[in-house]
Amino acid sequence: MLLGKLLKAREITVVGFLFILFILVGAVNPVFLNMENIILTLKGSVMYVFLAIGMTFVIFTKDIDVSVGAILGMCAAVAATMLRSNKSLFQIIIVTLMIGAIAGLINGIGITKLKIPAIVMTLGTMGILRGLMFVYTGGRWVENLPDYFKNASQAELFEKINIFVLFTLITVVLIQLYLSKGKKGKYFAAIGDNIDGAVLIGIPVSGIRIAAFVISGICSAIAGLVYVSQVGFVANVAGSGTEMTAIAACVLGGVSLNGGIGSVVGAALGAVIMNSINTALVFLKVPAYWNNTISGILLITIVVADAMIHTYLSEKARKERLSSKSMKIGEPLNTDRREING
Repeated sequence: MLLGKLLKAREITVVGFLFILFILVGAVNPVFLNMENIILTLKGSVMYVFLAIGMTFVIFTKDIDVSVGAILGMCAAVAATMLRSNKSLFQIIIVTLMIGAIAGLINGIGITKLKIPAIVMTLGTMGILRGLMFVYTGGRWVENLPDYFKNASQAELFEKINIFVLFTLITVVLIQLYLSKGKKGKYFAAIGDNIDGAVLIGIPVSGIRIAAFVISGICSAIAGLVYVSQVGFVANVAGSGTEMTAIAACVLGGVSLNGGIGSVVGAALGAVIMNSINTALVFLKVPAYWNNTISGILLITIVVADAMIHTYLSEKARKERLSSKSMKIGEPLNTDRREING
């Protein structure tokens, strides 16, 4: 009974996996367990956590967004050029977030109003943004950024807590509360769980799905700002492949691709694991060109496991419903028999 409850709490499983990962890699290379490396791993996870947060909203509604990496790259390029032009930080943040929101809005409208499949629409957006980014930057890297922005990612509160990590933690907690306790927050999971039922009870399905993509775009824009601050320059391929990491992080954290199941906390933990795996490969001296292969294998494994778990839980729920109905049907029959025997 207790084991069943623990298995249902996917976040606990994810934390356990993270613990085992650190122990195994630390056994091979003890430096991996140094507090300094753990802190660096958490800092490096911030970008992926924000991508996973946005992706969670989309997957909750049973959609998918593969344009998040391209949105990240475009927003990072715009932010970097504005920084180099000495624009105010307020302007940079507003413009960057607007680009992310507009990209998400276009995705949402295309999917809900034009009935374009999510994978096709977001693939198209990804291609368009990649092309625009190349034209915007002239195919060159954006470098020589102001030190104040590059140093922002190293800022600490009370000389102990990294500002980016703290901001990310607060964001995850607030969004988790919104999705689990807020009336409108529950709409996202309700749509993914049963879209027809959501329509019947009056949930504005199209509006919520569009909102999910807008939120995903904004989160990608924030990830782009984090990228600029942490890396210190913007390559012309910035963000490539991060969409796969974001999806894998969500599924690893218990967000079902079938929609309606999961949590932002789980997705955030999944993002930390994905970044930890990349860091672990460095400490294990695995050549960098294996990273994508290993990530791909991991993604397939996670998706297959997710499908098996979903099938098992669905079958178990079906059997419980049938058993409950059988008991209700059997009760009056037993009463009738007692009355006859009497």
